[in-house]
Amino acid sequence: MAPIESSGAPLATIAASLQRERRRKGLSLAEVARRAGIAKSTLSQLESGTGNPSVETLWALCVTLDVPFAQLVDPPRPRVKVIRAGEGPTFTAERSDYVATLLASCPPHARRDVYLVSSEPGTVRESDPHAPGLVEHVVLSTGRALVGVAEEPVELAPGDYISYPGDVPHIFRALEPGTVAVLLSEHN
Repeated sequence: MAPIESSGAPLATIAASLQRERRRKGLSLAEVARRAGIAKSTLSQLESGTGNPSVETLWALCVTLDVPFAQLVDPPRPRVKVIRAGEGPTFTAERSDYVATLLASCPPHARRDVYLVSSEPGTVRESDPHAPGLVEHVVLSTGRALVGVAEEPVELAPGDYISYPGDVPHIFRALEPGTVAVLLSEHN
């Protein structure tokens, strides 16, 4: 959680959350202020971290942006799960040389897209945030790559698995020629 400033509110966190949620909605500063019934200058100050928000102002912004109050003042942290090759619960077949490793169980009513990704070293694939709640799963097949949340990507080797929130900036950067991975996008 962000430090509490002298007003008692986590101003830097609120500023970042307001900017993120306003962009996610595709609304201008003026439009959010109008819908929330506050002055544009007030919203501008809040987004720059210099305002002194009242509970009423924050609630009006939460309603306008359609986000829970807690998400504005203390947004959830991205959850990252890594399973290295040879780790995770495994199950063997009785009549064949077959081992299945559970990487992620499917939540009820999930929608998924599966992609085969081929990438070469050079330009990093930088992805903007996707739809809220989207989670990406990657299993590296060959090569090496940096994959995951843009601020803290994880280096993967063949057989490694990672899941990360796809609704924040994220990357895929091949570190060796011929890098191939399976990517699953889970839409909630």
